[in-house]
Amino acid sequence: MTSSPTTTIRIEHQPSQEKLEALGVFNWSIWTKEVSEFPWTYDEAETCYFLEGDVLVTPDGGEPVKMGKGDLVTFPSGMSCTWKINSAVRKHYNFG
Repeated sequence: MTSSPTTTIRIEHQPSQEKLEALGVFNWSIWTKEVSEFPWTYDEAETCYFLEGDVLVTPDGGEPVKMGKGDLVTFPSGMSCTWKINSAVRKHYNFG
């Protein structure tokens, strides 16, 4: 079964410091959120790098995807999902 482009979450575990610096990750804004669960829809693609946290993101009609500290994640534009934050999140993020 192939995922449609609006449900494919790309995760790179423990990307190199060089890659993070090349992307400019440490200049991106920071978002924090306590343990919670909420629906979310991406109006545009988001790339983020988790500094802290343990999260399960379930695309509508898709399988849950686990992510957290040390993960570089790209969410596709148009994806609707549910975020379940199991331990508080702190991440750099960039839209577009």
